[in-house]
Amino acid sequence: MALWIQAQQLQGDALHQMQSLYGQHFPIEVRHYLAHWLEAQPWDAIDLDNQQEEFKAKRLLEGLIKELQRKAEHQMGEDGFLLKIKLGHYASQLKSSYDPCPLELVRCVKHILYTEERLVKEASNASSPGSGPVDGTPQRYQQINQTFEELRVMTHDTENDLRKLQHSQEYFIIQYQESLRIQAQVSSLASLPPVERVQKESSLQSRKSTLETWLTREANTLQKYRQELAEKHQRTLALLRKQQTVIIDDELIQWKRRQQLAGNGGPSEGGLDILQAWCEKLADMIWQNRQQIRRVEHLTQQLPIPGPIEEMLTELNATVTDIISALVTSTFIIEKQPPQVLKTQTKFSATVRLLVGGKLNVHMNPPQVKATIISEQQAKALLKNENTRNDSSGEILNNNCVMEYHQTTGTLSAHFRTMSLKRIKRSDRRGAESVTEEKFTVLFESQFSVGGNELVFHVKTLSLPVVVIVHGSQDNNATATVLWDNAFSETGRVPFVVPEKVLWPQLCEALNMKYKSEVQSDRGLSEDNLVFLAQKAFSISNNNPEDYCNMAITWSQFNRESLPGRNFTFWQWFDGVIELMKKHLKSHWNDGAILGFLNKQQAQDMLMSKPNGTFLLRFSDSEIGGITIAWVAENPNKAGERMVWNLMPFTTKDFSIRSLADRISDLNHLLFLYPNQPKEEVFSRYCTPPNSKAVGDGYVKPEIKQVVKVEFSSPNPEPSPGNSFMEHTASPTVNQHHNFTIYPSMNDSMLDTEGEFDLDETMDMARQVEEFLRHPMETQWSGQ
Repeated sequence: MALWIQAQQLQGDALHQMQSLYGQHFPIEVRHYLAHWLEAQPWDAIDLDNQQEEFKAKRLLEGLIKELQRKAEHQMGEDGFLLKIKLGHYASQLKSSYDPCPLELVRCVKHILYTEERLVKEASNASSPGSGPVDGTPQRYQQINQTFEELRVMTHDTENDLRKLQHSQEYFIIQYQESLRIQAQVSSLASLPPVERVQKESSLQSRKSTLETWLTREANTLQKYRQELAEKHQRTLALLRKQQTVIIDDELIQWKRRQQLAGNGGPSEGGLDILQAWCEKLADMIWQNRQQIRRVEHLTQQLPIPGPIEEMLTELNATVTDIISALVTSTFIIEKQPPQVLKTQTKFSATVRLLVGGKLNVHMNPPQVKATIISEQQAKALLKNENTRNDSSGEILNNNCVMEYHQTTGTLSAHFRTMSLKRIKRSDRRGAESVTEEKFTVLFESQFSVGGNELVFHVKTLSLPVVVIVHGSQDNNATATVLWDNAFSETGRVPFVVPEKVLWPQLCEALNMKYKSEVQSDRGLSEDNLVFLAQKAFSISNNNPEDYCNMAITWSQFNRESLPGRNFTFWQWFDGVIELMKKHLKSHWNDGAILGFLNKQQAQDMLMSKPNGTFLLRFSDSEIGGITIAWVAENPNKAGERMVWNLMPFTTKDFSIRSLADRISDLNHLLFLYPNQPKEEVFSRYCTPPNSKAVGDGYVKPEIKQVVKVEFSSPNPEPSPGNSFMEHTASPTVNQHHNFTIYPSMNDSMLDTEGEFDLDETMDMARQVEEFLRHPMETQWSGQ
């Protein structure tokens, strides 16, 4: 409700804009009386492009109707009676309007709330400039709005001048007609007697002379008016072009850049409502000036007066047509990009939008949009206006869509919901380039007319580069191509040129953005983490971050050449870490429990100064998507000597069987998470509760547990059920004292050549029997 309270304080144009949001589609009274309820609902959680979300929208519509009916029932008194009838009417009206399409209600309310919030923020920033964002966004917006006000005044001024010119010309034509009438009268005097003819001719000639003098002077004045008006239009069009450059070449390009970085996990590009409002204002003013110029042209044809005006009008017409054409073609944009890693035979979606479609009434004859996939070379030829002979590089199913106009939001867009790439035609690859480095793009094109077929536009727009794959195993390499392109492409580039190498800090920014987004964490990569990554990428051991500031990393180092002694690239290793974290370990990363980016030597140096049982978690150097536990303990083979142990890495497959928290809980020799936190404080809330109840027909579900078959000296050497893989509690059909434990199989040595443990979870019956027989029979069956 706080937003509605602030919205009611708006003044002037902002208040008018806010009021224009409401109408029969959504009465302002509903907004007022249900303000708190409306602002509390999860409108943003509903994806308007997903028809499966319709049931959520249906629930919101039902909730809205119930709230209105409840509000109506509580109205009392004479005034309350009228309000009760009105609210009941609105409930019926909204149900009738949105019941067939509840997603439209969500679209409408989201648009209203978003616009109100924007207007409130703009008003707040205008009243207190010092409170605006550091990047100066409110100041830019204020400058754009000031320019629009200036253009409005100039357009209004030329409209007044045009009316004056029209009135002056009409009077001139009347006087010119009078001159012709006098001339006709003079010509008719020939039939009169000489005396009478001379007398009348003298009077008519005097009037004719005076009128012709006035007409000559007025003709010059009209020519001057026309020229002055044309010069004013020149200034208006120059300012319009400048304003359009700011909006299209600056603001819209920045939005597209944010959209591209969002593909790497950057912040959302933001809505298009502000940009659409600006573009619609531009379209409106350009069209008004175009109509004015056309009217001047008509006046000139109606009364030709020799002079430079004809040439000026021709130039003005060409200029205004060029401006409106640039606006229309530039505002045909992709609101929702197709996936940049595109798998064949898989459904995908995209949305294109014409920002000026509503203002120019394009929706009166809804255009159709076609999607085609083309290669990098075809995209280059297209931008050079070379004839591509309608070539494509594949076949997209369901690639035609009619643009729809949403009256509540004023948007004209085409939603491709079920496209599918049936086949792809690849080009010859260059050098060491792999199929996952080949870039394509989806071309969206349409044709429509405006102004009663006065202007016909053929509009085209290209998606961000897409990499086509046929198997999920290609996904990580394709993602590397997309990440590099999104991060380092330059505005206005030739498709799809990217630098072969970039500075390390630039790549760090891209990696950090991607990591935070995928892991869904505010905890990004620290300076130490980035130093570790630099050491891995460059195969050097410098620990000073400044040593890497001016170093450049090539694409080949990033994802073409394998790391020394490994069969995977730098990116493949880093992507493996991301996959592991986002699927199983993001909570632990957010808690700070995972240090991760450490090598084996660093872990050893850190742990040797800590008490026995201290452990830490680091990512495996030798396995993609692996994480290992390193801990310090006594050397069982040498009394008095301590050493650091490393478990063989866990992977996604391991954690799909048993979670990290459960595994750490199972291992009793792990006591403190580095530097000194008891492990229970960090991991206990993520542990699976013990299963002690019978299930089904009396059987007890077995439990898999982690075990390491090495004797460790620790402050807490007592045995624990955590030393077993599977622990069975008593079955209801067996006496409660008949508890027993099945122990793990360890047929092979647990240590590999690097001193790491093999954690295959198999059953060792010999060990089971050995451990079972260690306990006296009397203890096991006492009380029977």
